[in-house]
Amino acid sequence: MTVAPILPERSEWTVDDLGDLPKDLPYELINRRNEPRPDVVAIRREHADRSPVPVEDALLAVEVISPTSVFRDMYDKARVYAHAGVQTYWVVDPLRERMTLTEFVLSPKGEYEAVAHTDDVFVTERPWKVSVDLPALTARRAALLAGQGE
Repeated sequence: MTVAPILPERSEWTVDDLGDLPKDLPYELINRRNEPRPDVVAIRREHADRSPVPVEDALLAVEVISPTSVFRDMYDKARVYAHAGVQTYWVVDPLRERMTLTEFVLSPKGEYEAVAHTDDVFVTERPWKVSVDLPALTARRAALLAGQGE
């Protein structure tokens, strides 16, 4: 027997609406328009002409937290990216006094493990060597908020 739950009336469901679903309702996103879209994504060169880029083609997904996206970025999207096999996931938190970056790497169990968390200069080799100067970004944000930058 198949039972369909009574869901809130919507003309179109998006990934942002998943929080409104009953917690005990299993679901799977099957519409490509409903895939979560990272704030920044690094993909293989051979996939550069695809739009939208399927999440499973990402080498790195980056989410920048906003006041309304903390849970979604830290948990919901992380599960989707891990399930798709995205090896590296960064979460940038600009809401703190000093901007932070947390690097997560996919474990053999298919779950993300935090391997770095910093508010200093972040350096990694995944998916290639890169550095992010968080103090400089924090200073730039402060200048912009103070009306000193363009």
